[in-house]
Amino acid sequence: MQIDPPPRYRERPSRTVPGATVWTRTIGPADDAPVLPDGCMDLLWLGGRLVVAGPDTRAYSATAAPGTRISGIRFFPGTAPALLGVPARELLDRRAELDDLWRPARVRPLTEFLAAAADPLIGLDRIAGDVAAEANPADPALGAVVRGLGAGASVAALAASLGLGERRLHRMSLSAFGYGPKMLGRVLRLQRALTLARAGIPFAETAFRAGYADQAHLAREVRELAGTSLARLLTRDRTAQAGGQASGA
Repeated sequence: MQIDPPPRYRERPSRTVPGATVWTRTIGPADDAPVLPDGCMDLLWLGGRLVVAGPDTRAYSATAAPGTRISGIRFFPGTAPALLGVPARELLDRRAELDDLWRPARVRPLTEFLAAAADPLIGLDRIAGDVAAEANPADPALGAVVRGLGAGASVAALAASLGLGERRLHRMSLSAFGYGPKMLGRVLRLQRALTLARAGIPFAETAFRAGYADQAHLAREVRELAGTSLARLLTRDRTAQAGGQASGA
């Protein structure tokens, strides 16, 4: 009897942290799919180590060997710094060992717990839930920032709607997201465009609906943030789906 191999990527909503997603990815033999900026931060279980993936401003390519399994919990944009106690700007475009951010004595029992866990996803979810229960919650205004910029609001209009000056909004964004609201808006607009294009929407209409000036503007932004063309990204998607894989941080 032939047994189908497990999918190389799977995810589900966290059961302990609202808005978070737990996921696992196995690196394929010719896996060059980049991790694209999404405004999020992740806690990763990789090679017996806990690693924090900071917010990205450009595509990140995993360097793990084929067959390596990576598990993670992806936190809703702006929420991870409150849980980790580290401003997002300090982790911009970085992958940092958790024991470089926390006392090793605090991290050691967590790694031992995960190493013994039958399913790292359940273990990561439990750890994140325990940390969230002890931490102060993120500023609720951050959710409004993500929703507003995700819907295409301008920075000035968003700041006014929240009763904040643009400078204060910028400082808040650096701490919570790692970059200012203008950059976060670009990242979220890219994600809107990818969702539309993956649904089969023609590129010109994707550009219009996602909030770009035109298709050329879309192409420039995808190239700058993703490091490749939109057509190439969609081709990678189709190849990954054929192999049972989706993108992961």
